[in-house]
Amino acid sequence: MALFRRSPEDRAPLDGVDLLLADLDGVVYTGAEAIPYAVESLNSAAETCRVGYITNNASRTDATVAAHLRELGLRVEPSDVVTSPQAAVRLLAQHVPAGSSILVVGGDGLVDELQKGGFTVTRSAEDEPAAVIQGFAPEVGWTQLAEAAFALQGRSDDERPWIATNTDWTIPVARGIAPGNGTLVSAVHTAVGRLPLVAGKPERAIFDEAVARFGARQPLFIGDRLDTDVLGANRAEIASVLVLTGVDRGKQLLSAAADLRPTYILRDLRDLTAPYPRPHTARDGAVTVRDATVAIVGNEVRILSEGRDDVDLLRAACEAIWSSGRAIYGLDVPERLYV
Repeated sequence: MALFRRSPEDRAPLDGVDLLLADLDGVVYTGAEAIPYAVESLNSAAETCRVGYITNNASRTDATVAAHLRELGLRVEPSDVVTSPQAAVRLLAQHVPAGSSILVVGGDGLVDELQKGGFTVTRSAEDEPAAVIQGFAPEVGWTQLAEAAFALQGRSDDERPWIATNTDWTIPVARGIAPGNGTLVSAVHTAVGRLPLVAGKPERAIFDEAVARFGARQPLFIGDRLDTDVLGANRAEIASVLVLTGVDRGKQLLSAAADLRPTYILRDLRDLTAPYPRPHTARDGAVTVRDATVAIVGNEVRILSEGRDDVDLLRAACEAIWSSGRAIYGLDVPERLYV
C-alpha cells in the first residue's frame, strides 16, 4: 500500500471515509490517561462518519473498554468496540463444538466472550478441555501458562486447538513499554513446540469483523504499531494511519518492509482533517514534501532541506527510501531522520 494517495490536490485522511477504526493503546490512551488531542479529534470525526475501536487487549470486556473511553470523554457504546477475544471466540467456534470445555489463559474479557459464545470455562488441564485459548491479562503468571502447556503437550492442532487472541510483543502503559501477550504465547510455545492460531491483529479476522459489523465501504484504521496495526490493515486491504504517539516512530518507519507501510503518517489525531501533503519526486529521485527534501546519493541518504516540519521531513525520507527499493541496512541514514 502506498504511503501517499495520488490525487489532484491534497486531501485530508478522513475525506471520503465512512468508518474510522482506532486502536486504543498508543492511539487513544497510554495507561489510564488520554493521549493529547485524541479524544477531541475522535469526537469530531464521529460527526461525519462512524467511529469504532479495535483492541488486541484481551483483559477487558467491550463494556469495560467503552466505560473507560466514556470516562476519557468519548461518545462510545460497547457495540462500538471490537475486541480480540470476540474474534478469537468466533475462530474457536470454527474448530470445536458449541458448549465445549475451553481452558482459558487470560482475564475477564476473554472469559466473558467465551461464555457469551456458549462455551464452558476451565482453568485446569485435568478437565480435558477441547481447546486452549490464550489472551493477555496483567495477572497471568506461571501457573496459567503451565496449565496451557500441560493441556497442549502431545496434542496436535486437530486434537486440541490452541488459539491466541493476539501476539503483540509489547504493550504501552503509563510507565513505559511492557511485555505483551506475544511474550506469554512464546513461553507456552517454548514448552510445547507448536504455534497457535491467532485471531487479533495483524491477522485480518478482527478487521473483517469490524468492517462487517459496521457495514463499511471506505474504512480507515489508525494504529501506532507497524507489525500489528499497519500489517493487519494492509492484509485486510484497509487504508491505514500510523500515528506517532505510541510505539513505532521514525526509525521503524524508515526501515519498514513493503507490507508494513501505512497510507498516512500523522503527528497526532488532529491531522486527520488536515490536508495531507503529496510527495513530489524530481528527475534525480529527490523527494520533496512541502519544504522538506531528501535524496539518495550513492549509499547516502541526504537531507537537502529540513523544512519547517519534522513529520514532513520523515515523510519525504520514507518516500525516498521506500521508492528506491533498497534495503535500509545498505544505506547511510542520518540520525536526524529518526531521532
